[in-house]
Amino acid sequence: MANPARRKLFELIVGIPSYNEADTISFVTQQVDRGLQKYFSSFQTIIVNVDNNSQDNTKEAFLGTQTKIPKEYITTPKNVRGKGANLHNLFQFARQQGEFLKGVILVDADLKSITPEWIRYLGEPILKGFDYTLPYYSRHQFDGTITNHICYPLIYGLLNQNIRQPIGGEFALSARLVRHLLEQEWEETTRQYGIDIFMTLQAIFGHFKLCEAGLGSKVHKASAPKLGPMFTQVVRTLFDQLLIREPEWLPMPAKQPQTLKRFGLKKLCPPQELKIDIRDLKEKLRSEYYPRRDLLKKYLHDYTVSTIEGMFEEDNYHVDILLWTQIVYQLLYYYHNATPEERKEIIEALKPLYFARSVTFNYQTWRYNVNYAEEAILEQAKAFASQKPYLMGLHLNGVMEKILH
Repeated sequence: MANPARRKLFELIVGIPSYNEADTISFVTQQVDRGLQKYFSSFQTIIVNVDNNSQDNTKEAFLGTQTKIPKEYITTPKNVRGKGANLHNLFQFARQQGEFLKGVILVDADLKSITPEWIRYLGEPILKGFDYTLPYYSRHQFDGTITNHICYPLIYGLLNQNIRQPIGGEFALSARLVRHLLEQEWEETTRQYGIDIFMTLQAIFGHFKLCEAGLGSKVHKASAPKLGPMFTQVVRTLFDQLLIREPEWLPMPAKQPQTLKRFGLKKLCPPQELKIDIRDLKEKLRSEYYPRRDLLKKYLHDYTVSTIEGMFEEDNYHVDILLWTQIVYQLLYYYHNATPEERKEIIEALKPLYFARSVTFNYQTWRYNVNYAEEAILEQAKAFASQKPYLMGLHLNGVMEKILH
């Protein structure tokens, strides 16, 4: 469903995906409007809210915002949810612009720190020949835990790509990349929270031209580690996409990744302040672990299981970097030949261990500043690279077992 806000074609589209963001979308829309007026006044531009049929007046808040740039509201049907479904609608709208389209900019609807300059920093590289602009901003070490402990280190370690915010939410895409994404197969998780990691991996595997945009600090509706649908959808999409292209990256030797060319702000401001309750995290951790103990025994090596069991018996959690890399690589290896039902189990098995790694990391870094935490996150990514032979060894052992049996 769309409202008829246009009949002409647009060169640059800013998309704002949303679901029940009535309290924040107006501010974001105002900043986008100012950015397009100030930096892209010579282009035909439009702001598009792609929504999940929100029931909290998101549509009214968006369309009621005073802007000089035209606006369009597009929604999924009532029974369809997912950020990916929103972006699929946006990309289809973008494709309708034909050869006129130059690029698409994406910003989340819950941003509190967005400025007009964000639109410039994200969009200008696309006009200079880049295909995919990724965000680079300071975030508190307790924010973005799926990025810090799973997405960033796996992309760094397996694909030799140093992409600090692969699922940040703020991106820009060339018309060529938009068309490429629409030509790919979209799994169910891609149509949900898996969309950001899907886009980033498609840009990498498709050999598109990537860059970063320094945006300062990201202030939004941040939260402690999530174990709800977001974790499952992001990690399943990540694992699925990695395995589809496994013949390309598995034999590739790990090496120091090249730093992406960075536009925008060179110096980042202090991150959003966040507080977490470690006791509450540990309680959630235990509640996630005990129902999944049998899954851990099914998919992890005996030594790994006994180490983890010891932590829970003592209520003292220390999932260090080496143990964490081996846990992730063991589960990624077993995911390779697993049935669809087993793949669901493997993601479930990873949940409490991801939580345990987050608790360990928070203990390690809570008293230090963000620079120390960033160094620790980079060291973890380097460990995933140095442990890539461990993953290759698991594959080799699997081949030998098949030969012997």
